[in-house]
Amino acid sequence: MTLPLPRPVFDMSATSGGMRGLPEWDLSDLYADPDAPEVERDLEWLKNACADFAATYQGNLAALDAAALLECVEAYEQIDITAGRLMSYAGLLYYQNTMDSDRAKFMADVQDRITNFTTPLVFFTLEFNRLEDAHLDGLMAGNAGLARYRPVFERMRAMRPHQLSDELETFLHDQSTIGAAAWNRLFDETTAGMTFVVDGEDLNLESTLNLLTDADRAKREAAAHALADAFRKDIKLFTRIHNTLAKEKEIEDRWRKMPTPQSARHLSNHVEPEVVEALRNAVVAAYPQLSHRYYRLKAKWLGLDTMQVWDRNAPLPTETPRTIGWDEACTTVRDAYAAFDPRMAELAEPFFTKGWIDAGVKAGKAPGAFAHPTVTTVHPYVMLNYLGKPRDVMTLAHELGHGVHQVLAADQGELLSSTPLTLAETASVFGEMLTFRKLLDGAKTKEERKTLLAGKVEDMINTVVRQIAFYDFECKLHAARAEGELTPDDINALWMSVQAESLGDAFEYMDGYETFWAYVPHFVHSPFYVYAYAFGDGLVNALYAVYAEGDADFQDKYFEMLKAGGSKHHKELLAPFGLDASDPKFWDKGLSMIAGFIDELEAMED
Repeated sequence: MTLPLPRPVFDMSATSGGMRGLPEWDLSDLYADPDAPEVERDLEWLKNACADFAATYQGNLAALDAAALLECVEAYEQIDITAGRLMSYAGLLYYQNTMDSDRAKFMADVQDRITNFTTPLVFFTLEFNRLEDAHLDGLMAGNAGLARYRPVFERMRAMRPHQLSDELETFLHDQSTIGAAAWNRLFDETTAGMTFVVDGEDLNLESTLNLLTDADRAKREAAAHALADAFRKDIKLFTRIHNTLAKEKEIEDRWRKMPTPQSARHLSNHVEPEVVEALRNAVVAAYPQLSHRYYRLKAKWLGLDTMQVWDRNAPLPTETPRTIGWDEACTTVRDAYAAFDPRMAELAEPFFTKGWIDAGVKAGKAPGAFAHPTVTTVHPYVMLNYLGKPRDVMTLAHELGHGVHQVLAADQGELLSSTPLTLAETASVFGEMLTFRKLLDGAKTKEERKTLLAGKVEDMINTVVRQIAFYDFECKLHAARAEGELTPDDINALWMSVQAESLGDAFEYMDGYETFWAYVPHFVHSPFYVYAYAFGDGLVNALYAVYAEGDADFQDKYFEMLKAGGSKHHKELLAPFGLDASDPKFWDKGLSMIAGFIDELEAMED
């Protein structure tokens, strides 16, 4: 129960832009502008509240009765809300234009002040975790309000074996803004400011990545080489960022006696290591039946003996390229959500009408897409880089799924609303599946159905196979960094070792592709985050199978699952659906859905 500095969840959707008339955020529900008096008012309140909290409770937690401890937790929650509101505003403002020095300064100054103000609170988790189990259980047994926070307490106390001294924890808190956060910011500003020259035109990262899905193979090739050329120029900087962050993590993990580099992520996700290992092993074992098989099929469609990396996300030759307007994209997702349950569409509607989405591609804007929950007293915001590609429509469905989930979980309150990353992808991937199924049901020709199926298979491969390959790359990178400094060639070699294994024998790899690890934000912002995508996809495939079987109460159970936020373990959340993610066979069910789609595509060749 520490006070994190909120950071958006990035998704690996390759969208980018140049469309006009797209919505922008209205951040006034947080603050009117950086100079608004409410900003300084809340900073002053936060400063005093943190000092008062420490003066009242430090050294006294063991003596509190149940009512007093509940009052203490609720006071902490109010501090969390104010700090989160301030940092959410500063972060969102910054991500709209990371190259704007005023925005960057505002975010850095707010972050510094919040870090300083919250330093007196470091004692709380440490002292709370020193409470005897029997004592805490006794307090909760007699106070339902306090017992409601049991899941928060359990997650806190899971860190007890890894807790450092009060002095060291305070030091780590104080230096956080010049540690990982500073390297994160350097990475963001570097990628946002990069220029890629394609056919004589200067493009940003998003626009260049978008060309990898262009129907013109020459454009795809030119974009791939432009990416490689730019990454090579900055490869020493990206290597330094990864070396530093991996070493910093290794040092902290060693001090905390974390058994593996992945352990902290598993603890924060409230998921058992063996569950993640079962997922990883099931996906790797399925590579031949999924990605290897599909890409050989795609090579045949493209008329190629061997594909290059710039062909991986190419449209099918039978696909008619078109730009999907924003209004059409919104209608498609709205209709898909409403067909599942009108409540879903109603929850999504304010995102479209109240300035909760920033969709345009602009100079300096952060790449990718995310849904930021901000705080439970406001509402989430969604960021896209929309260019009108079919995948952009699926990204909209994905991020709105996050947004709906965050809105529903907000009733749990600030400390209980946050969903572990493994379950945070459930509603987003389910939203994609609803949109895909709606489009598939409306397909009028065999070729249209083939195009939709192929697009979905590629999205699922990107979500499952590619993210597990990313996870393996991170595991190898952190293991190698523990043995010493890594050169660019070292990291390049680790990257290529997972590419060939996961993508299969349908590909040749151009000179320069070995540097493509450099732009992936997850490795920098959230180490080992990526397996959450595969977790979410497998979970949703199993959930959707239950839905398709006609469970009459599915919608109500689904909404209850989303409303739970972080108040329940994945076993409790999935039990009403008859599912158990700790069963290794669970993952095979999800993977079999992808294999079934590929079976159908192969049958279309007959």
